[in-house]
Amino acid sequence: MKVSVALFVSAVSAASIPSVQQGLPLDTFGQVHSISIEDAIAKIDLLGTNFGALPISTKAKEILQDVFGGGANDEKMSTASVASTAANGDCANPAIRYEWDNYSASDKQAFVDAIQCLIKKPASGKFAPAKNRYEDFVRLHQSYSPNIHSPSTTKQTHKFLLWHRYYVWAFEQVLRDECGFNRAMPWWDEKKWAGKFAQATIFTNQYFGNLPGPNNGAAVCINSGKFAGLQLSLGPGMATENPHCLQRAVNEQSTAQAGIDSWNACMSRTSYPDFHSCVEFTFHAQGHNGVGGLMADAIASPGDPAFFMHHLFVDYAFRKWQIDDVSRRTSISGCADSANCSPLTMDTMVYIGNICGSKCPDLKVRDLLNTLQGHFCYRYDY
Repeated sequence: MKVSVALFVSAVSAASIPSVQQGLPLDTFGQVHSISIEDAIAKIDLLGTNFGALPISTKAKEILQDVFGGGANDEKMSTASVASTAANGDCANPAIRYEWDNYSASDKQAFVDAIQCLIKKPASGKFAPAKNRYEDFVRLHQSYSPNIHSPSTTKQTHKFLLWHRYYVWAFEQVLRDECGFNRAMPWWDEKKWAGKFAQATIFTNQYFGNLPGPNNGAAVCINSGKFAGLQLSLGPGMATENPHCLQRAVNEQSTAQAGIDSWNACMSRTSYPDFHSCVEFTFHAQGHNGVGGLMADAIASPGDPAFFMHHLFVDYAFRKWQIDDVSRRTSISGCADSANCSPLTMDTMVYIGNICGSKCPDLKVRDLLNTLQGHFCYRYDY
């Protein structure tokens, strides 16, 4: 079901949001629903589901056999000739997303500056009551959350990975078109920082600010980095007109669950619903909960700019899983909604609220499944 968003709001600057200095109690945010690595390995997260009724197609295994050896290493394809990529229907010159530590200092600064630009720009007026252009994205996610997140492991919607792929891509387009961002996009390899997120090279005074632990059971307002003192009006949850600071509360026990063990558990899954379930409830959830504060709030978590780095990692994982089998880029299965588990098909519609204008129409799954075909033309650096 498409969720409508209010269409009119006066343009209000971020500066008009009253300054709030005290972090909110941790239980204000709740936790993103998660499972343990042990349960993921044992596939406990699949008990009670009806995924067996919707098996993923194994058709097209032989596609590209002559060109790329069965599609087992798609990244090698990116360096193949233009003629070869044309034979596969992939775009010839994909944009490359670079891991944060492979990204230059100049590019890092340009990226956080572009996000700050969105924070300073007036709201579009299409996502009331967002107070600035950045909060348009928070409000979009907040409004669509019931349709794009699974409420439990037994009631799932498998549009989660697809919707967030489109959402992060839309964010990139707005950075480029409205804030002049002209560099490659970054992504963040979270698994190498598992158990030590606070030491990660994104959480510094130059870029996303520090990652403090909780203080007396409350999250901590962020007063370092590019987004120091950032004030938001949306969230936690579905709250609006609710001034609060950008705040975090790291939990390294949770971040430790976002490492190589959960990665390997998910990458071993062979069907899309199984993989999707594993990702959503392991390193996706633990990454949110590990950063804590606003990030632990599933509904309004884009209020923390670190959200986009986290979901770039999630999309990277999705892309890497698809590389291993060509059919994962040409077929889909699972539940299109969490209430009735209506079948997710290549023709299921995915809505993004036209947040980046004509570049963001409502699209079918088939247009979003392959990052080198359909609506997209990008890959990752490794």
